[in-house]
Amino acid sequence: MHRGRLLARLSVTVSPMEPLSELIEHRARDDAAKPFCVFDDARLSFGDLRRRVRRLASGFAALGVRPGDHVAVMLGNHSDHPVVFLALAALGATQIPVNVHLRGLGLEYVIAHSEARALVADERFAPELAPLLPKSSVDLLVWRGTKAPGGPLRSTSLADVEAAGVDSRPGAPDPDRVVSITYTSGTTGPPKGVMLGELPYLMAGHVAGQLADVRGGDVLLTWEPLYHIGGSQVIVACLQHGVPMALLERFSASAFWDAARRHHATQVHYLGGVLGLLLKQPARADDHDHSVRVAWGGGAPAHLWEPFERRFGVRIREAYGMTEAASFTTINLDGRVGSIGRPVPHFDVRILADGEIVVRERQPGLFMKGYFKDPDRTAETIRDGWLHTGDFAAADADGFLYFAGRRRDRLRRRGENVSAWEIEQVFAMHPEVEACAAIGVSSEVGDEDIKVFVKPVGGKRPDPLELIQWCERHLAYFQIPRYIELVDAFPLTPTERIRKDQLSPSIGACFDLEQSGYRPRRVT
Repeated sequence: MHRGRLLARLSVTVSPMEPLSELIEHRARDDAAKPFCVFDDARLSFGDLRRRVRRLASGFAALGVRPGDHVAVMLGNHSDHPVVFLALAALGATQIPVNVHLRGLGLEYVIAHSEARALVADERFAPELAPLLPKSSVDLLVWRGTKAPGGPLRSTSLADVEAAGVDSRPGAPDPDRVVSITYTSGTTGPPKGVMLGELPYLMAGHVAGQLADVRGGDVLLTWEPLYHIGGSQVIVACLQHGVPMALLERFSASAFWDAARRHHATQVHYLGGVLGLLLKQPARADDHDHSVRVAWGGGAPAHLWEPFERRFGVRIREAYGMTEAASFTTINLDGRVGSIGRPVPHFDVRILADGEIVVRERQPGLFMKGYFKDPDRTAETIRDGWLHTGDFAAADADGFLYFAGRRRDRLRRRGENVSAWEIEQVFAMHPEVEACAAIGVSSEVGDEDIKVFVKPVGGKRPDPLELIQWCERHLAYFQIPRYIELVDAFPLTPTERIRKDQLSPSIGACFDLEQSGYRPRRVT
């Protein structure tokens, strides 16, 4: 079942993993006055971090939060967020990071399914949370801000919890505990709660440091939400390297480089369409006037790689991975354009006959502990010790991988398998396209027809037929979409990925290639 090409691993070494509790003590002892987190120009030092983590963990314990208790955390990006993350980890509680953009049934599902008995949230989310809490197992509310109404539930403020705690080191938590249950956003079923131990966080931080080439004196500009492993791994990497994170509330393409300059950032993070959004900002005379050496992340389109490096004077270092497997499976330290790199040393990676990436841990504890209350989907994902990613790649002769799309983005048209990802890469190359997404829609002749959503640059209204004629040079005849819909905006995740599950399959208002009378050339 798992025959296929076994890829050679990188030869870089893996250092021993110092636990989070030891990392906090280590930094407070050796680097107490150095900044750990800078947010809105306020600095939290490593010494202050230890004091606040200790007091908050003690305060939570005084309220009855015990090791193993489930605590939902709905916080935005600010300097209190990493303190809460580390305090709950130090206490041994299992935190449930909650996407702050969730509303209604999606939010209700996460709070109820996770069996959270306590909730820590920014006060601004009280209106969304209040009607859901009576249906949940939550009996303790901790609000960041003034105390929001708790109704029949116990309610207090985060500041009061910290003030009531004591500055003493908590006992060492169980190293095999579940640190978090992180819900992934699914499009074919309810979200899955990924149960992670401490080792995946430690390894994610360690590899992030290698990928980003972190050195003493660096500053990591961080915009990704801390409730994602992509954000929380930066917390760990900064503890491991003794460097600060310059934390932004959210991503802004227009303000990004000004923030990098203000914070003297040396590394910036990207995901999804971030590189394209930055490139499509108007060119400025000071595009090279910054201290950033490395842009690191995942999802760098090959055609944007070298233009981005030339324009902004940084090196791109690309990676691939997933929450279920310590965030990183492959990393590209060599600058090979378009490649997601080679396997990290602690995983075996195979490419199966159909191109799917499967992964096996070489050190126990790196994989997730399973999907919470979902043994069937756990067994479907991890089979005979191999984690099936549902992602596809090709490898070159040197063992470098090239991402080729996701299973859920595979379409079937006219008897041919079609990768939505490949179509999107071509459309994104067009100078008048800012962002795009391809989906399958029902066809009267069987299989699917292809619909592409296009957000034009600067509000322009390009001719859909001209877009198709331009893309025809780069696509097989069966990859050419039938429908084009121009949109002003896309529904996005907090990591700037397009929410395809929220895109309409309706074709009523679309450009229809078949109705246009134009017939693309069929090249075989």
